[in-house]
Amino acid sequence: MTPDARIKATIELLGHIAKSPVPMDTTVGDYMRGRRYIGAGDRANIAERVYDIMRARARLGWWLDKAGARDTPRSRVILWLALVELKSGAFDIAELFAGGKYGAETLTQEEIALAASLKDKPLDDPEMPLAVRVECPPDYEERLRAAFGAAFESEMRAMIAGATLDLRVNTAKASREEVQAALAKDRVPTDPTPFAASGLRARHKAYLAKTKAFVKGWIDIQDEGSQLTAQICQARPGMQVIDYCAGAGGKTLALADAMRNKGRIVAMDTDSRRLEKARPRFKRAGVSDIIEVRALDDERSRKWLKRQKGTFDLVLADVPCTGTGTWRRNPDMRWRSYGPPLEALLRVQAEILDRIARTLKPGGRLVYATCSLLPEENERQIEAFLERHPDFAPVVPDAPGATADNPYMRLTPFRHNTDGFFAAVLERRSSVDPLAGSVEHAGNQQSGA
Repeated sequence: MTPDARIKATIELLGHIAKSPVPMDTTVGDYMRGRRYIGAGDRANIAERVYDIMRARARLGWWLDKAGARDTPRSRVILWLALVELKSGAFDIAELFAGGKYGAETLTQEEIALAASLKDKPLDDPEMPLAVRVECPPDYEERLRAAFGAAFESEMRAMIAGATLDLRVNTAKASREEVQAALAKDRVPTDPTPFAASGLRARHKAYLAKTKAFVKGWIDIQDEGSQLTAQICQARPGMQVIDYCAGAGGKTLALADAMRNKGRIVAMDTDSRRLEKARPRFKRAGVSDIIEVRALDDERSRKWLKRQKGTFDLVLADVPCTGTGTWRRNPDMRWRSYGPPLEALLRVQAEILDRIARTLKPGGRLVYATCSLLPEENERQIEAFLERHPDFAPVVPDAPGATADNPYMRLTPFRHNTDGFFAAVLERRSSVDPLAGSVEHAGNQQSGA
């Protein structure tokens, strides 16, 4: 594709995203699949520019307001080019709007004047309000300022750039060092992750599908924060485990690896299609024998769950949440919600906690996790649960920042270069009969203890 054809595709794709009811990554994928003629290099160029423009949404909007220009995908592309890309002098902006069958329509006199007026301007203007400079949505500003305090600006800035490419090594098949060497031979240099014991971080973007490590099932793409969530579960061989919100199965795979393919994992989710898509991942990793898939949209699975009283050693619940910790990957989620509002999510989270608490043995552990930065979904949710369930108590996980005074894992892009994650490890210390008021102490009854 010519440079102006790429610009035309960028404008088209931004228009699709603005109208689409589904997340941005799905819209980008659908757009590319419907245009097989776009080569791999062109796809990467278009997608990267689209994501960069979305990451600058608030700042570009501020410039549009200041210039009195219409807010359209085309005007946002013109501003992005003038404020960022064309500073290098590689192209004159008129060359990128050459018109013709495949290129973007030629610039109007007003658009030429707009681009010229921004020639020496920075994307981040000192006159911008702080929330605009750090791309903080108005709906979340008050909560995030309260959560981060003096670190608000640093934390929010760290969520603007794209996320790292992190890999989890399937240590049942190969060591981290062996996988690192194999990836290096396939021209994918990596470094060990600073916190996750089985993690590698690629030094740059990479296509992994044809690498030896991927084909042999030695690696799985997984953010280091997600790896740590599975790691603090301390799953061991022989355990009975539920991964209640398994989704596409990333944490299920990490748990199976820790269990050395011995024991039982029940992977559950409300979306049966996502669970079915996870099956090939389980097979490729060589752990499908210990994983039982149960979709929660199946009445039989819901009835089965009700019968599981005091059965399991470990339950992991990475619950539905606002996803505020994933804004590096999903910049559109800052500005659009694709699911229930916060109030509804808080109810769902509490219901899940109450539902799965009864499945644990005395001595068993419940790991509650979110990819949210909001205290309402994290600490406040756990505090409310512990009031309702006095037979549970927090356990300090071996995780960054967790202490006796603050026994929770809280990760942020600024402090840990991971997605934003929260996790609490809660142990069922006793079995309480609320009618009789009796308490049976658990002792050391956890499987494998």
